[in-house]
Amino acid sequence: MEVNLQDADKKDPSRPFEDASHLLNDPQALREKADKSGFLYFKNLLPRNKVLNLRRDILEIINQQGWLDQNYPLMDGKVNKEQIDHLSEEELNWNGVGVPFEIYHQIQKLESFHSLAHEPKLVQLFKSLFNEEPFIHPRNIGRVMLPNSKSKKTPSHQDFLHVQGATNTWTCWTPIGDCPKELGGLTILEGSHKAGLLGVTAKPGAGGLESILCGLGYEWVAGDYEAGDLVIFHSLTVHKAMPHLVDHQIRLSCDFRYQPISQPIEEKSLLPHGPFKWEDLYNGWKRDDLKYYWKSNSIELTPWDESIRWQKDKIC
Repeated sequence: MEVNLQDADKKDPSRPFEDASHLLNDPQALREKADKSGFLYFKNLLPRNKVLNLRRDILEIINQQGWLDQNYPLMDGKVNKEQIDHLSEEELNWNGVGVPFEIYHQIQKLESFHSLAHEPKLVQLFKSLFNEEPFIHPRNIGRVMLPNSKSKKTPSHQDFLHVQGATNTWTCWTPIGDCPKELGGLTILEGSHKAGLLGVTAKPGAGGLESILCGLGYEWVAGDYEAGDLVIFHSLTVHKAMPHLVDHQIRLSCDFRYQPISQPIEEKSLLPHGPFKWEDLYNGWKRDDLKYYWKSNSIELTPWDESIRWQKDKIC
C-alpha cells in the first residue's frame, strides 16, 4: 500500500522543548505532564562525562575503520566522506542502526553502552513516572548515522509496533554528544499517544513503517540537545528523526526502554538488538549486576504478534 504523506508530515518542528527537570521532585505533577504530552524532556539528567566517555568508545570503533577525518580531534566525530562513500545502501541501513553488522557488533559489546541505561537518576525518573519499580529492557539500541545520501532517516512512527508487550512502555532517547537540530535529532508529535495505535505504510528507515498522520492536528516539538540531555516518550507517541544537514558530521544516539515491572513484556525484548548472543556481548565486562539481571524478576512474557503491525493499515 502506497500513501502520500506529504500533507500530513510537511511541517518542520515549530516549538522548542520545555525542560521538565523541575518536576523531578513532584511525581504527581510529573505523571500528569507525561499523561498530557506523551513525552518529557530533561536537560543534563545524565552525567555528561559518562555520555562523552561512551562517545569516545564508539568513535574509537569508527576510527578503526578509517572513517574519521584525521585533521580533526576524535571527539568531533568528523568523517572522511571519501572513506564512507563506498559503503552500500544496505550496509548504511542495516537493522536501522546506520553501520554494517560488524561495526554494530563491536558497539553492542561495550559495557559503557549498556550501563548508561542503568544510571540511577534515569531509573529514579521512571520509578516516579510509573509509581512503582521500573523494569529496564536489556535490548538497548545504538544508532551511528553517517552523513551519506544513501542513509535513510527514521520515519514518523510509534514504538509499540516494534516493541509490543506493555503499552505503558517508554523509550529514552539520548544523543551521545551534542546534537543541534540540524544534526538530525529526535522530534516528538506532542499528545499523539492519545490517538491510539495509528495506521501505517511501508517506508525506508529504521523500523520500515511510517505512521499515517493526516488530520491528527498535533504539533511537532524539537530542540537542540547537549550531551546529558534526553527525551522520554510513551510507546504510542509519534516521533521521527529530523534531517541530517551537517556535512561530514556523525550523529550518535541511544534508545533505552523502560516499563512498570508489574506489566508484561514481549519475550524478544529480552534478547540483544541484532543477531547476537548475550554470552558473547558480556565477554570482558566488569559489572556482573548488568548481566542477565532480569532473571531475578518474575516477569510475565507475551509472544510477538506480527498481525499488530498491519492490522490498522487504514489510510486517511
